[in-house]
Amino acid sequence: MHRYRSHKCGELRDIHIGETVRLSGWCHVVRDLGGVLFIDLRDHYGITQVVADATSPAYRHAEKLRSEWVVRIEGKVRRRPEGTDNPELETGTVEVYVNEIEVLGPAAELPMPVAGEQEYPEDIRLKYRFLDLRREKLHQNIMTRGAIVDSMRKRMKEQGFFEFQTPILTASSPEGARDFLVPSRIHPGKFYALPQAPQQYKQLLMMSGFDRYFQIAPCFRDEDPRADRLPGEFYQLDVEMSFVEQDDVFAAMEPVVTGVFEEFAKGKPVTKGWPQISYSASIRAFGSDKPDLRNPLLIHDVTNVFRGSGFGLFARGIASNENVRIWAIPAPSAGSRAFCDRMDSWAKGEGQPGLGYVFWRDGDVSGAGPIAKNLGADLTAILMKELNGRNGQFVRLPVPVEEQTTIDTLFAENFPLQVAKPYRDMRPDGLLDGDAVFFVMGTPKDIYKFAGAVRGKIGEEMNLIDKDRFELAWIIDFPMFEYNEEEKRIDFSHNPFSMPQGGLGALINRDPLRIPAFQYDIVCNGYEIASGGIRNHKPETMVKAFEIAGYGEKDVVERFGGMYRAFQYGAPPHGGMAAGVDRIVMLLCGTTNLREISLFPMNQQAVDLLMGAPSDVAIKQLRELHIRLNLPDKS
Repeated sequence: MHRYRSHKCGELRDIHIGETVRLSGWCHVVRDLGGVLFIDLRDHYGITQVVADATSPAYRHAEKLRSEWVVRIEGKVRRRPEGTDNPELETGTVEVYVNEIEVLGPAAELPMPVAGEQEYPEDIRLKYRFLDLRREKLHQNIMTRGAIVDSMRKRMKEQGFFEFQTPILTASSPEGARDFLVPSRIHPGKFYALPQAPQQYKQLLMMSGFDRYFQIAPCFRDEDPRADRLPGEFYQLDVEMSFVEQDDVFAAMEPVVTGVFEEFAKGKPVTKGWPQISYSASIRAFGSDKPDLRNPLLIHDVTNVFRGSGFGLFARGIASNENVRIWAIPAPSAGSRAFCDRMDSWAKGEGQPGLGYVFWRDGDVSGAGPIAKNLGADLTAILMKELNGRNGQFVRLPVPVEEQTTIDTLFAENFPLQVAKPYRDMRPDGLLDGDAVFFVMGTPKDIYKFAGAVRGKIGEEMNLIDKDRFELAWIIDFPMFEYNEEEKRIDFSHNPFSMPQGGLGALINRDPLRIPAFQYDIVCNGYEIASGGIRNHKPETMVKAFEIAGYGEKDVVERFGGMYRAFQYGAPPHGGMAAGVDRIVMLLCGTTNLREISLFPMNQQAVDLLMGAPSDVAIKQLRELHIRLNLPDKS
């Protein structure tokens, strides 16, 4: 028999009754019932109940055992007494009557419990992560993560992609976040950077004649941490393809992502035939470029209703600026002053001056509230009739490139939200008695995020969001550039390596802020889970795009010399994307915190409490790297 185990702790069944077995694992729970000891012995594979009574030669050893001691036991498998089966365990019909116990690793007093899933302070959980990882839910999440990565890899290879590994030490480049820098000992004063993404390398692979690349790539960004993005590092399914247009990327990747979700969704519905929603339509309809399509509410433009109306605040705002809009968010079944006042208080807590509303009750179509009183019965009745909560699957808006414009001027009153097919109707004939509607006023670029937050808050408060499904969509036609208010200059809005729609001609002849890019995201349930684009593979177009963003040709050559040179020697049209492994796992595991699906994460201050990183280093190491510290004044 093997030194430590003949079976794993999740293997024993009725067919093993009467056999002598050897198990090793952790004492999950120890129960002393007075003369009889029950030990739930746990390993990676499951739990087996072990029993020792006063007649057992191992009883005196069993009395010393405590939670999380590592032991080897030997004993005979027997049927559990009638009425004591545990249907929650795969081994729940049998137990092992132990005759020998060996302590392999005693445990000190635990700083946190392992058995059970009770909440515990995060700093303790991260400092003792090796204990935290023994807990059932987190342990299972990590195993699910591994299975999801395996599924991704398998599906990518079935689609004809080849796996490559790109360098970890590379050159610093402006890709939207701060680099982690690595000083070079051999080249004093120079630095490597950890890659924010394998962007340039995967494009260089296309230049090198490889056709379909992927890898499960580690990426490093020196960003402030938040719940849906771990500080320091993350992993992505990185993809690139040659000789493709945007629809080819969609056709290759949609089945991969859909398949992974279906495999791990535990029966929850997953979108088939994803809608393609333009960035502008998404902002306009949902107040977000990563909309939660489980929420059936739409944002409506009701500017014309208030233009010249008796509600002076809105009427004056519209008259003062042609770009000012009044956006309305319906709230089915929310027609009470108490709810409306609660929403108003919430808005003030979000830093807003308040939240206007109208609600209908007691069959009065003229509505209730200050806005209704000043708007008048006729216009309020029009609001009630025309507003509805109908959602739909949005297709790409057929707006010619030369007619696309900035977010402020795009949203005219008759902006054509094009619905392919409604899939969840609520109030198809307008608002009803007992409903409410809330309003925000301003230019679209200033109000869209708050309008989206109102839509989400109503959806949550009124329990409108179907949380037992995964709604996936493509968000397309992102703007190529945006105006950086802090630095008072034009900057890339997304990926600087994307191809502008209209190519070099658009960069030369059009307002940069009105140029869309062949840039796209995948969104799921309110999260961006992937981003990609068709690449700018023409050197003159690349230089012009970076010139608009404030970089000269010399800067392009210095920062992206390898790729710029490669473009001179026959560059194929190519494109790809990167899907966030961490966020996909987070969604499929049903959590909203990436620390629940990662092995050894840092805390919110970007500190690894387990390993003590970041840490001081010896003066000798700094000298070898030719580095002198210039620390900020602690006072």
